[in-house]
Amino acid sequence: MAVQISAKDVAELRKKTGCGMMECKKALVEAEGNFDEAVKVLREKGLAVAAKKADRIAAEGVVDILVEGDTAAIIEVNSETDFVAKNDSFKEFVKNILKTIIADRPASVAELLAKKYNDEMTVEAKLKDMIFTIGENMNIRRFDIVDGTLSTYIHGNGQTGIIINFEADDAAKNNAGFAEFAKNIALQCAAMPVLYLDKESVPAADVEEEKQVLIAQIKNDPKNASKPENIIEKMVQGKIGKFYEKNCLTEQGYVKDDDMTVAQYVAKTAKEFGGNIKIKSYTKYEKGEGLEKREDDLAAEVAKLVNG
Repeated sequence: MAVQISAKDVAELRKKTGCGMMECKKALVEAEGNFDEAVKVLREKGLAVAAKKADRIAAEGVVDILVEGDTAAIIEVNSETDFVAKNDSFKEFVKNILKTIIADRPASVAELLAKKYNDEMTVEAKLKDMIFTIGENMNIRRFDIVDGTLSTYIHGNGQTGIIINFEADDAAKNNAGFAEFAKNIALQCAAMPVLYLDKESVPAADVEEEKQVLIAQIKNDPKNASKPENIIEKMVQGKIGKFYEKNCLTEQGYVKDDDMTVAQYVAKTAKEFGGNIKIKSYTKYEKGEGLEKREDDLAAEVAKLVNG
């Protein structure tokens, strides 16, 4: 005799798992009405779906940040489409992972995946559940944990995430204007193409590579054909300064007052506050940075729909 599956049971299973009504009904039928067994069936199917989708490009998604006290965690979780990033269950999933990161402080993504997401499953199991429920490949790409005197900023609904870590004494930190100052530095970092904190943090190899490019550019200009090497060297040194100004946070022109650099803005603010301030580090995540992007073939998608 076939087990009767009630609409209430289907609705309850859907509420618990987030899966579609038909998937929930099929799972309950397969589990002969056993609710816990049906949950297990859906999860097992989720693992299979996740494996099938694993080779699909996931370069959209979201960058998010959670701050608790003097600690901030930043994460990038990728999905196949930008639509998923607006899904409330996806947003909640990312926030809960950030809570796990701050609570357990894993050292790597692999370690994070093995951590408990809740009392029922690991982060990895929940990720695979999400892939099954939403129907897209997803990937926890990277995360960082920063401790200190912090300012954070999220731009464009998760397009860019910034954490700035400051060294500041009490006179500076306790000033009423410190929060606004700190936010201004975070906004600067979000607005500009920052590759390094300051001149001192630029690797020698990067400076040398830039010099070689500049030397080649100068020598390829017919106007410089007869210039001696020492003159070319001086020209290169001048252009290297521009390289620092473009790529180093502290050397950039301050976006709200381009008459001063960021370093000068920091020094000016510290003086006004009667204290000491230094930008210790920055963390900047750009969603999908360096990842292969999905290219939608509209004709192929239409043909697929027409042909079933």
